[in-house]
Amino acid sequence: MTNKPEIKYISTAELAKLLHVSRVAIFKKIQSGKIKAFKIGRNYVIPIEEVMSSIGTFISPERKSEIDEVVKTAVKEYGNTFKLLGEE
Repeated sequence: MTNKPEIKYISTAELAKLLHVSRVAIFKKIQSGKIKAFKIGRNYVIPIEEVMSSIGTFISPERKSEIDEVVKTAVKEYGNTFKLLGEE
């Protein structure tokens, strides 16, 4: 008996619920190739690893720039503290 790592999948409905978007939005991302999914019967399934990368595709450019500004401010104000924490 071999110990193969089990690949876990999530359905399009579960991903839509997780991201607070419609299933149609998920299908559009799958069709455009932004989310890698596999068709099993009539349904698509998305590998769990793909979920993390797909989360980034649903953040608006405005939200991304807001996050970037917060990160820059945090690094500017607490950069030395982050370095010390990284050494521990």
